[in-house]
Order: sequence, then C-alpha cells, then structure tokens
Amino acid sequence: MPSSPRTSRVVQLAAVPDGLPGPEHFSVVDVPVPAPADGEVLVRNRCFQVFPALRTLIGGGVKGTPFPPLHPGDPLFGAAIGEVVSATGGTGLRPGDLVRHWLGWREYAVVPAGQCTPLDGTLPDPAAHLGQADVAYTALTRDARVRPGDTVFVSGAAGGVGSLAGQIARLLGAARVIGSTGSPGKAARLVSELGYDAAVIRGGRPIAEQLAEPAPGGIDVLVDNVGGEQLRAAITVARPGARFVLVGTLAGQLAPDRAGTTAPVEVDTFQLIAKRIEMRGFGGLDDTGERPEWSERFGAWLRSGDIAFPHVRVAGIEHAPRALHELISGRHLGAVIVEL
Repeated sequence: MPSSPRTSRVVQLAAVPDGLPGPEHFSVVDVPVPAPADGEVLVRNRCFQVFPALRTLIGGGVKGTPFPPLHPGDPLFGAAIGEVVSATGGTGLRPGDLVRHWLGWREYAVVPAGQCTPLDGTLPDPAAHLGQADVAYTALTRDARVRPGDTVFVSGAAGGVGSLAGQIARLLGAARVIGSTGSPGKAARLVSELGYDAAVIRGGRPIAEQLAEPAPGGIDVLVDNVGGEQLRAAITVARPGARFVLVGTLAGQLAPDRAGTTAPVEVDTFQLIAKRIEMRGFGGLDDTGERPEWSERFGAWLRSGDIAFPHVRVAGIEHAPRALHELISGRHLGAVIVEL
C-alpha cells in the first residue's frame, strides 16, 4: 500500500504559446500534497489521459463549456486512474481502491469523493477507462442513431474517439464505415486494424472528391471530430435525412494561426435544407443513463476481441509535455496515456 507523500510532481502551464504549444511551454514542479479534508480522498495516480482540448483551455477556454481556462502557473488536468492512499470517513472509499477522476497531470491528487468513480473490474485493463469509447458509443446511438445498413463517415478517425467510433459503428450494424486521417500510414492502419472499409487523407485531393469514391450512394451518418473542410465534404456527400453529430473541433484546436477557441467553417445551408440533414452537437455523457450498461458491453467486446483499444503509453510524468506535443503533431494513433 503506498504511503502518504509530502510532495507531488505536477505539470504546470509555464507560458501561453504564440501558436501551438510545445514542451517548452510547460514545467514539471514539486508541490506539497495537502491532507484530505472531510469528504476528500488522497489518490496516487497510475496514469492519465493526454487530450487535444487542452489547446483550447490554454488559449482561454470557451464560454459555456465545463472546463476553466488555464493560466501560467496553473496545473493541467484531465481524466486519470489512481489508487486511493487515504480517505476520510464517510467517503465510501478505502485505501487500495482504484478510481477514475479528473485531476491527472500530477503524481498525487486530493479529490472530492463525489468526483471519484470506483472501478470494479468491468474492463479488463483499467487504462481503457481513459479511452473515449463511451463518447463514441453515445454519439452513435443517442445523437446520430446509427441503424443497420448505414454508411458512416468518421472524421478524425485516428484520434481517441475516431479510433473507437469506426469499430463501434460496425458492431452496431453499419454496412460501410469510412474514416479520415492525416497520413497514408494511418489510413492503412484504419483499414487493416480498426475495421474501416476505406480512409480518406486530408491535405491531398479535395475530401469531398475522395469521400464520394467509397460512398457513391452517399453517407447516412457523420461523427465529426474535426469540422472545417471535412464537415463541408460530408454535407456534399450526405444522403437525404442524414444524421450528423459534432463531437470535436480539431480543425480549430490544432490550427497554428488560431488560439484553439474557435472553429469557424462556411457551409452551404441550402444543402442542409434540401437534404433535410439533421445536425446536432454532442450532448455529453451526464444524461445518458447508460454508463453501467455501456461499461459491461465495452468490457465484453474487449474480452472477446471484437474491439481493440488503440492507445500509446508514455512512461514518466516528465515526458507528459512531449506527449501532448506529439498528440497535437499527429504522431500517434488512438488515445495517448502517460503512466506514472
């Protein structure tokens, strides 16, 4: 059982970048670990997720979203898996319990017990709780209402959401699944490893032209993690009555000439009207009422081999700033996880 520490290494924002953040914009510092107060637990983090939305928070955040902006000197945060070291009475947690919480990017965290989700072994690998399969599943089932026989297009298909969305769409009965990514190497892996029928590559021929080839009859569903040209292309290729769910805005978040807080795109609203395209923003996870059922389903798929959890593990908190830089640069496929 880990003992209570006096200090914890924490990744802080050192400076707001002019453009995309690099390792030089962060620092890893030692800070005192406070004792948990009533209703709190001390957690030793085992691993945490690196996610591109940090670019938006570093750029000042977006009003109406749940996460605050980051300023120089602030610790970074994100989904983490940790082991309870100590807990005050009445929390329902005990030393040794594994929990998921949102105070990653540090070795030790004092977390309100109500913000900790105990892990019960439903998933074979605790790190899989740091994936975004629940986002992909909810976007497909609740927001886009994927149906057997649908043709599904997933933009940003090599990311944390996209690398799972294609596999889940197939398991839900989609007849054809197409993804987009930024390199031929990733495109090949989407098809050979993750169940995609085809992949289009940004930066080459127009996306709409590429997308029309594997989907000559059009697409029924879009899971959009990018925006920009890829959203416009999906509108062009959409069938009447297509259902679009907007999950992410990577085109804006990863643009070096923007702050990461806006993602403008010009679309032809005549096409939205003429094709009766339904477009909605991802509604989040709080109101699904499906989390226990979803975890059991995802765990069963993982154990049977019906689904893979694509991810990269980076060892050491001191390498976390580099891991974020590599994620933003498009180096990795799937989720990026730092192990402590």
